[in-house]
Amino acid sequence: MCTLLFLVVSKTDTIVALSTPTGRSGIGVIRLSGARSLEITSLLIGEERFAPQANRVTLKNIRDPKTDEILDRALITFFKSPHSFTGEDVVELSCHGSPVLLRQLVDIILSLDARAAGPGDFTLRALSNGRLNLSQAEAVRDLINAQTNAALRQAARQLGGELSARLQPIKDALLDIIVPLESSLEFVEDDLPEIAHEAVKGKLTALRAEIEKLAATFQSGRLLRDGLRITLAGRPNVGKSSVFNELVLADRAIVTDIPGTTRDSLSELINLQGIPVLLTDTAGVRASTDRIETLGVERTRRAMADADLIVLVLDGSQPLTSADKEVMAEVAESPHIIALNKSDLGSFHLKDFESPCDTSPVIAISAKTGAGLDDLRAAILKPFAASGMQTTGLLITDARHFDLLRRAQQAILSSNDLLKQHATEELVLVGLYNALRFLGEITGETTSEDVLSQIFATFCIGK
Repeated sequence: MCTLLFLVVSKTDTIVALSTPTGRSGIGVIRLSGARSLEITSLLIGEERFAPQANRVTLKNIRDPKTDEILDRALITFFKSPHSFTGEDVVELSCHGSPVLLRQLVDIILSLDARAAGPGDFTLRALSNGRLNLSQAEAVRDLINAQTNAALRQAARQLGGELSARLQPIKDALLDIIVPLESSLEFVEDDLPEIAHEAVKGKLTALRAEIEKLAATFQSGRLLRDGLRITLAGRPNVGKSSVFNELVLADRAIVTDIPGTTRDSLSELINLQGIPVLLTDTAGVRASTDRIETLGVERTRRAMADADLIVLVLDGSQPLTSADKEVMAEVAESPHIIALNKSDLGSFHLKDFESPCDTSPVIAISAKTGAGLDDLRAAILKPFAASGMQTTGLLITDARHFDLLRRAQQAILSSNDLLKQHATEELVLVGLYNALRFLGEITGETTSEDVLSQIFATFCIGK
């Protein structure tokens, strides 16, 4: 039985939250959900029998129930249960976006016996009331957090139920295998003949391949959702900040010919072929007696340690210095590529930097002219898309889903191996039931409340 049926959601509990970001804006939306949503709204507008038409917008004065003072003139939208996002009565107040006003209205609503919504409370109610399954609920979070168009499209596909629709035939096929095996277990005279065993083995092999095909999209899906952390590193005055500005297409970092201009790490989110990349410019690595510069170098080393990939920037117009070699030694054990800057200068020589000791790619670039930057962008993505970057079709973007698919795949493999060994149906069924449970955890049919709590803790308040 679905554990969601046991979620403690009081039907008399009405929740409230600001659903738009904090700060000044043209409009601020306050959302209520629960049995008393309309009653509380009636108190706010001073109309005892406020009965708005569902799915229609009404313009009303919002008052302080204690003083009858008009606080705002707002648009009120009523969504009647069960045809709302949460499956409960929902009221949305579209007010003017003054932080002071919105905070005051939320406080008044709380004083009228509503409860402040926690992270993901509205979506959790939608889940418990059958408006969404768990993978769709997670897609709501991913849609809000999407950093690129490709990530947005994937979240929209999952929100539309594409993942659950893809999994349903697999779960149905597992049940079609489980039923006759259970029958042969219950009724001795119904033992499956050898030909039936062969058919079951063939079906399990096909199901495992289907799950493997879906799980294989995770590498691309993870990149689309989570992105990469890329750090530019090198000694002072090799052009890191100039390269950074060219990659982010803006003058974000101060550039001078004075060594040590960059004293602190500077990060900017960029989009590389649909992949969100957090690019970090850092202070040049060198020994210094300047306390501020020393702190900057320490932050550089932390950024290098946290990076998925380090872009080591060298000045290709000059011979390698001892400082260059020290930085090269520091990044040697980390994933890195070498960007050989200043290719526009006559003294630039690429071959002087090709070393049999460092097999990392060396890309000739010019931050001044932009030459080679497309090659650098491609080189940044290449280590993470060795098998081909996929941005279309349904992708697995969540590590939880990937882990459950792998577990289901392993459970099916275990059952198939037991069939080949002519084990009893009872042993074979263990793996099949486990596979069914793992797939059910993706869409929420068999998910524990502890897992649900962990998932919804990652949501923002008001959604």
